[in-house]
Amino acid sequence: MKLPFKQPSQIALVVSVALGLSACGQQIKPVTTEKPVDAKAATEFVSDAETKLAALSIEANRAEWIYSNFITEDTAALSAAMGEKVTSTSVQLATQAATFSGLTLDPVVARKLNSLRSSLILPAPLDPAKNAELAKISSELNGLYGKGKYCFASGECMTQTELSALMAESKDPQLLLEAWTGWREIAKPMRPLFQREIELANEGARDLGFSDLSELWRSQYDMKPQEFSDELDRLWGEIKPLYDSLHCYVRGELNEQYGDEVAPKTGPIPAHLLGNMWAQQWGTIYNSVAPKDADPGFDVTDLLAKHGYDETKMVKQAESFFTSLGFDALPETFWSRSLFVQPKDRDVVCHASAWDLDSQDDIRIKMCIQKTAEDFTVIHHELGHNFYQRAYKEQPYLFQGSANDGFHEAIGDTIALSITPKYLQQIGLLDTVPDASKDIGLLLQQALNKIAFMPFGLMIDQWRWQVFNGQIKPENYNQAWWDLREKYQGVKAPVERTEADFDPGAKYHVPGNVPYTRYFLAHVLQFQFHKALCDIAGDTGPVHRCSIYGNKEAGAKLNQMLEMGASKPWPEALEVVTGTKQMDAKAVLDYFAPLQTWLNEQNSQAQRQCGW
Repeated sequence: MKLPFKQPSQIALVVSVALGLSACGQQIKPVTTEKPVDAKAATEFVSDAETKLAALSIEANRAEWIYSNFITEDTAALSAAMGEKVTSTSVQLATQAATFSGLTLDPVVARKLNSLRSSLILPAPLDPAKNAELAKISSELNGLYGKGKYCFASGECMTQTELSALMAESKDPQLLLEAWTGWREIAKPMRPLFQREIELANEGARDLGFSDLSELWRSQYDMKPQEFSDELDRLWGEIKPLYDSLHCYVRGELNEQYGDEVAPKTGPIPAHLLGNMWAQQWGTIYNSVAPKDADPGFDVTDLLAKHGYDETKMVKQAESFFTSLGFDALPETFWSRSLFVQPKDRDVVCHASAWDLDSQDDIRIKMCIQKTAEDFTVIHHELGHNFYQRAYKEQPYLFQGSANDGFHEAIGDTIALSITPKYLQQIGLLDTVPDASKDIGLLLQQALNKIAFMPFGLMIDQWRWQVFNGQIKPENYNQAWWDLREKYQGVKAPVERTEADFDPGAKYHVPGNVPYTRYFLAHVLQFQFHKALCDIAGDTGPVHRCSIYGNKEAGAKLNQMLEMGASKPWPEALEVVTGTKQMDAKAVLDYFAPLQTWLNEQNSQAQRQCGW
């Protein structure tokens, strides 16, 4: 079902909704009805459900906004109390929606019922004792991760955030290895808890009419679950040759930096050397692998300072990107109610997020803006969410969301792809656009974050779905995890791992039960959208140099898709912008074509043996 757009601070709320528990840990009993289970009853039920959820969402959003912007014990209590109301209503509606399965219904009603039934992430069993057990386990898993620290021999203890910063900055392989292995110690106690959690959630999924949790999670994509899995495999098959070239190049450069003992010339790359706790993005090692003469000659952070950009001006500039496409300006309430600067007088959640408080025009962002190139891009991304939210406001409540969960992230990233040197010149930040000789460095930096992420974005749920359906047995959790990491990423554990370990638990989204395939989809869709919009805008140059800034034809086509929300199957929404109902990774290959040619040349010249 439609929930408030997910901020990190709302993950606990979403989990509690899924569990079907009140804030006090009591079971929420479904409302029973003596009405006949027929098409008319289904239509009436959906109408009533939307009315309830629409009203409830405004209360919930306001409570969560206040908590995130004024963190106190009182606001936390108010937010938790609101979570109890959301929990009660959401679980009742999901359970009731399942009673209409198998009826021949109006397609719109059927779509809304499926949204209500399939949106729970961890459905609770109907048995009260098991329900309470599942709630307790979920809380324990989140606590183990959230409280996790590793203490070095020196006595210095670090949180995950601090350890990740160390791994991004250090080039000492022994220190990297200690940080990598140390963080994974926090996951070992999760293993029996996770196993039992899956047993209970599978039972809850069966109560809702699904064979297991894997089928439930994959049922949200307007395709049969196996067809969706096949579609993911097809997309990855298109991207893999580019990833293989990048992997080969990076492995070779790391070998030159660290030597054969630390970074072998062949085989998988040791996971602790890639600048990230999970080797999911490699952008922090760019300076170690960058080609000579790759500096484009400008720094956006410096340009922002030079041209007097403060936090508000950065947001105003991002807004002007959208208005240049023909979108209406943001409402005055956006400017009076958003948070741009970290307050000095109170605690707030600083992580950047986009908010839609009333499903109409009360849209906001909340972030503690730093006057940097990174945050300039993030602002464009977050406003992409806001303009999407406003575009679908005329849809019925249950259709006020993205076409699938990959679309919302993809829209923000699509806009961010237009922050090119050409765009920087158009808005007066840059005097001249660097020539094409500088493109390789810019593309490599993009690839280390976006292409390197794709197999990781895919394999998390590949592992999880196989755990859910029993294909991966509990006694093989860790071995299967590393088998899949090697299969998809060509990455290996730097030290021996056993089934005493539970390395999946070291990634928040596993103990936190946050589906991950959406991020893989977003990384494919953003390039497909960007290429299509550049074609609509009549840009005939290299797609990586294209910016749709100022093109109202591209903006109109984008808005046409955004206005659909979740009202139609995602292939129909995709077709509006791209002209095809099929996701296609060819746009990814087109974008990075100059880089792939260069990577292959470098690998050939160095006589590197690619693959693993």
